[in-house]
Amino acid sequence: MLQVGQKAPAFKAPSTQGLIDLRTYLGKKPIVLIFYPKDHTPDCTRQLSAVRDAIQQYGKLNAFILGINSAELAEHEKFTAKENYPFPLVSDEDGLINRLYEVGQNLVFGGQKRTLFVIGTDGLIHYARHGIPTTDEVMKELRKAHRVELP
Repeated sequence: MLQVGQKAPAFKAPSTQGLIDLRTYLGKKPIVLIFYPKDHTPDCTRQLSAVRDAIQQYGKLNAFILGINSAELAEHEKFTAKENYPFPLVSDEDGLINRLYEVGQNLVFGGQKRTLFVIGTDGLIHYARHGIPTTDEVMKELRKAHRVELP
């Protein structure tokens, strides 16, 4: 897994909101990358729904959020429609983004490891963690990394 202080790799990939070119956002706003194993599973749905439910908090910090896994775009579109996710889900079918961020594979359940990165406006990784951090933890890391206080 890439570590805090490393430069965040740019990528281009299809998403539920069109082609994402991370270079469009790097250096301009904080970015939250959520690598999750599989669409429509209880833990992944709970994780992404917590982000959806806190979208106003993320918005106050001007954060750009991406969910990423290897599912086909059509599967991401079904998942987004069912759960009303306001942020893009990126299709990483060839595993390039997983390899760029050194996320690795979940050997028990298949798919990639559940990992979250916060990228600062300086283009560097400010937070990297396997598992499911709480919304409060991510907000704290966003504020710390960007010296932004919530109103």
